[in-house]
Amino acid sequence: QVQLVESGGGLVQPGGSLRLSCAASGSIKIINAMGWYRQAPGKERELVAMIGSGGSTYYADSVKGRSTISRANAKNTVYLQMNSLKPGATAVYYCNAKIVDGGASVSTKDYWGQGTQVTVSS
Repeated sequence: QVQLVESGGGLVQPGGSLRLSCAASGSIKIINAMGWYRQAPGKERELVAMIGSGGSTYYADSVKGRSTISRANAKNTVYLQMNSLKPGATAVYYCNAKIVDGGASVSTKDYWGQGTQVTVSS
């Protein structure tokens, strides 16, 4: 069984910063891409940033230039540093990882964290 545990959310004022962390644990063979999605009230879940196993990155236009995604492969952990936060960034942030787990299958599966609330408000 694989688990993703997020931390680092909270309340921050506009212009402030937050660092989200997500650690994967359990029966893991290979972790391919890891990333962050967010879902605001009444809206669909959207991709925020993704990082491949080799370090290639993708950012949504809404966060490009103000956020940095990174990973520590030895710790099976992905981070999202968010700066100059705006009220529009308020959402539940979900960690996602594409993992080949310890089961008989060699296919990659999507695993999700439980979500962490980020609120940007004065």
